[in-house]
Amino acid sequence: MPLRHATLRQLKIFDALANHGSVVRTAGALHLTPPAVSIQVKQLARSIGQPLIEQIGKQLHLTSHGRLVAAACRDIFNRIESLDQELAAEQGLERGTLSVAIITTASYVVPRLLGDFRAEHPGIAVAMHVGNREAILGRLEHNEDDLYILGQPPEDGRISARAFAPNLLIAVSYPGHALAGERSIGLERLAREPFLARELGSGTRLAVEDTFARAGLRPNTVMELGSNEAIKQSIAGHLGYSILSESTVRTELASGELVRLDVAGLPLKRQWYAAYPRNKILSPAATAFCGFLESRKPTAVG
Repeated sequence: MPLRHATLRQLKIFDALANHGSVVRTAGALHLTPPAVSIQVKQLARSIGQPLIEQIGKQLHLTSHGRLVAAACRDIFNRIESLDQELAAEQGLERGTLSVAIITTASYVVPRLLGDFRAEHPGIAVAMHVGNREAILGRLEHNEDDLYILGQPPEDGRISARAFAPNLLIAVSYPGHALAGERSIGLERLAREPFLARELGSGTRLAVEDTFARAGLRPNTVMELGSNEAIKQSIAGHLGYSILSESTVRTELASGELVRLDVAGLPLKRQWYAAYPRNKILSPAATAFCGFLESRKPTAVG
């Protein structure tokens, strides 16, 4: 059976299977039965004339042909999505979709920007996915969204990144901390205090560890936590201090629940970036949102 007889339905199911790595999970995501998924994948393999998946132990793996088909599926559905956006653009930028994936820290910044953007373009449907850095980089690798908001984009020639807003990292503690109220605290002194860190791989953690390392120091990490909210609650519980994005602690600083430590060399002046694969053709909605972010960009970052 020639490949031209393969259907978009079969390709869509196989694309989902390649992403989920499980017939059962794919069936659940597509609201199908596992046998229905298996039948469609087998029919697609018959069209190609080669097996697309193999079972090793309990794990499902793509064959070399399967990997080629999975890559082609991404190209096909990205092009269809682009066509949909282009057709919408012919009718003006009042229709279309925008999918944005953001790291958890950016959830204190990006939703308001998306709200303002939609106020200008109410016909654009917006989807926002929130996850840790590892999850968002995984989505970027598989080109699952239009844009990816990161505080530290990968140093990769395959990625384009546009800075659009300052992201200052500051040291915060509870009001009764031994260093609260001191001036120009040195990093060496700070490094002796109990430090509450984000999880391994976090962009904030990478920046903080790099700052201490350049001074020949290591923070006295006593806890690793997977969210800013958990860290803020732990600081309020007098378990230590942390270095976080200023945007995540504005409410607590204003209420006096947390205090900012005056540390020499801080804040760390970083930026928020909108990233996407370098060769990606941005949809009209994504292009408009990048322009919107550019229009909101401060004249001097920092």
